[in-house]
Amino acid sequence: MTALDRTPAAGRAMSPWRDPALPVSDRVEALLAELTLEEKIGQLGSRWIGNDMQEAEPEPDAETLNVAPMQDVFAASGTVPLDEAVRHGLGHLTRVHGSAPVTPAEGAAEVVRLQRAVVDGSRLGIPAIVHEECLTGFTAYGATVYPAAIAWAATFDPDLVERMAAAIGRDMRAVGVHQGLSPVLDVVRDYRWGRVEETMGEDPYLVSMLGAAYVRGLESAGIIATLKHFAGYSASRAARNHGPVPMGRRELMDMMLPSFETAIALGGARSVMNSYSDVDGVPAGADPWLLTEVLRDDWGFTGTVVSDYWSVPFLATMHEVAAGPEEAGVLALSAGIDVELPDTLGFGQHLVERVRRGEVPESLVDRAARRVLTQKVQLGLLDPGWTPEVSGAGAVDLDSPANRALARELAERSIVLLDAGDILPLDRSGRIALVGPAADDPRTFMGCYAFPNHVLPRHPGLGLGIEAPTVLDAFRAEWPDAEIRHERGCDVRGQDRSGFPAAVAAAREADVCVAVVGDLAGLFGNGTSGEGCDAEDLRLPGAQADLLAELAATGTPVVVVVVSGRPYALGEVRDGAAALVQAFMPGEEGGAAIAGVLSGRVQPSGKLPVQIPRSPGGQPGTYLQPPLGSNSHGISNLDPTPLFPFGYGASYTTFEVGDLRISDAEVPTDGEFTVSARVRNTGGLPGEEVVQLYLRDVLAQVTRPVRQLAGFARVRLEPGASADVRFLVHADRTAFTGRDLRRIVEPGAVEVLVGTSATDLPCRGTVSLYGSTRIVGHGRRLSTPVDVRQEGRDAGQV
Repeated sequence: MTALDRTPAAGRAMSPWRDPALPVSDRVEALLAELTLEEKIGQLGSRWIGNDMQEAEPEPDAETLNVAPMQDVFAASGTVPLDEAVRHGLGHLTRVHGSAPVTPAEGAAEVVRLQRAVVDGSRLGIPAIVHEECLTGFTAYGATVYPAAIAWAATFDPDLVERMAAAIGRDMRAVGVHQGLSPVLDVVRDYRWGRVEETMGEDPYLVSMLGAAYVRGLESAGIIATLKHFAGYSASRAARNHGPVPMGRRELMDMMLPSFETAIALGGARSVMNSYSDVDGVPAGADPWLLTEVLRDDWGFTGTVVSDYWSVPFLATMHEVAAGPEEAGVLALSAGIDVELPDTLGFGQHLVERVRRGEVPESLVDRAARRVLTQKVQLGLLDPGWTPEVSGAGAVDLDSPANRALARELAERSIVLLDAGDILPLDRSGRIALVGPAADDPRTFMGCYAFPNHVLPRHPGLGLGIEAPTVLDAFRAEWPDAEIRHERGCDVRGQDRSGFPAAVAAAREADVCVAVVGDLAGLFGNGTSGEGCDAEDLRLPGAQADLLAELAATGTPVVVVVVSGRPYALGEVRDGAAALVQAFMPGEEGGAAIAGVLSGRVQPSGKLPVQIPRSPGGQPGTYLQPPLGSNSHGISNLDPTPLFPFGYGASYTTFEVGDLRISDAEVPTDGEFTVSARVRNTGGLPGEEVVQLYLRDVLAQVTRPVRQLAGFARVRLEPGASADVRFLVHADRTAFTGRDLRRIVEPGAVEVLVGTSATDLPCRGTVSLYGSTRIVGHGRRLSTPVDVRQEGRDAGQV
């Protein structure tokens, strides 16, 4: 009988841990009792076979093309051979599909080969969990590149995000993957941070609702969703990747933790990944308060905590809180990390001797191994007859028509019309000058974890692996009768202005100029957006702002389309633009979506999940500011007022929000009330509006945001039609962390505001909470149910 044959011979008893009729916990305890200490520790490690930096030749002008921080350093230092790594078992296999351009059939075959090595090379033959990245879709060659997460956020559409995540999960499961390292639930605090593109914006509630939806979708396909980066990563000092986070616990608890808590409680996430950063001097990977007290004891999380890549040895080499990788492993295990990724360095067999010497309690090893084995049982890896072979894997289409249709829907809904001016939608004929570095490069549509930007730069000559029409391609299809002239003008990066004269000439001779500018995502300095691609300020990268200024000086109307992963300061750009559009990295279908919005074929309905700054300096911060964080009326000469506020997005039709109704003037601190408003399409075209509810704590024991999103609903209306939007608000939705670091609901006045952005709030009222101050915990209400009733029919609950 081979190690892969899980079916016992006739008359032979089945090991209890292989018996699917037994409860999961019983199977896990039976297996844990059978494992040696060495084998239990083996379950806490991982192996990245694809981490070979020597195979591919980089593009000539590229720097070190790492796909994880300091990957080249760890690759050069050497890792143990596979047969040695699996001798006592293995927890995870790292990025079998996502490390090199392989077909689904080749990747699935490699999974089989590696799983056979894991199973045949260890005593009990326990398979490994296979994990992959999935931040903009499955990060694999030929897989659909969906819009980046910041674009999902611009849709304000949890149902759409859930459908996308389910499609991603089905593709991953079809080729033998078990766990996806997504979603990113970091809340944006500084727009200069390179990984803004991977987030879902600057508001904890928006991130919570979309993040929980993504988790539900991925988990519905049988893929373990991994929440990252827990916690505080996005608030690093000066927006530097991995930088220290100067944040107190109260701000951390109110701004950074709710999205993770919600994705666990309402999404059912089964894994969490720690942040690289330290918060107030304590690295997340060595913080038992964060990884055990909050995550486990307070929230009741029962899944696994996996380390971000090499964050365990980073405790020694970067944070200098451990003397070496072995001591770092002890710190991480004690804090609550269960599995070390992407390779085993700190969780190695040195732990055996430390346990036997009494330096490390064996209960810590058991605790982590129990969590890993629980997931392996849940995934069916220990069932009789399990095989690593996936039926039909060779025929899987990772970029199917259904996927592309979903990517197109997301792209279209994510594009934000900032200012239509008098020129949008564009006429169907005439002379169009299409300029800018993002006009004919589809990689600008894609985030840093999209395979074409993430891995393919190490494999020049392979193209994108998918069809991704450019804006130029889409323009030619959208305006077949127009005369279109394309000039690049300049690159995204660098100061080469040699293309300016041709671009200016094209604009001068055209009826309208469309300038497509923005970002090109990369990793660790090889892009203008992405992991390790932080910005000094918020001016458009390279020479692009100067190109726009010269185009505006021609007198030809210039429509500016910003395709980016972060918001850039557009105050000066707007002054010279006839119209302004923001497209947050819209994915492989982004070209057609942009053309559709500019032509009017697509009614724009995206909303800003981040503010658009006016000036390129450090202002503004996010909209979630206490009174002194906003315009301080002469106290400071710096005005942080944004050019366009959070939640803003225009349309080719118009909407009015009014008729505010609040069910109760007073409610107890454990009660609830309803807030209703009517939204009406007052224009001449069908369209969608996002009705937004904000709350403001009028008086509190600590400073509170001037306003904070508490609910939202996307509503589609025909011309002249209206709908009632009804929010059910529990008093728990006003909870915050008090001076003693306990989460409370205080009595007092709460201002209720309803409108279409953080500043366009025509409906205002007040509710008074009465009674004693309540201490609330994980069981509090985390969401605001919304009911939409349109023209005599119930449009359902959001």
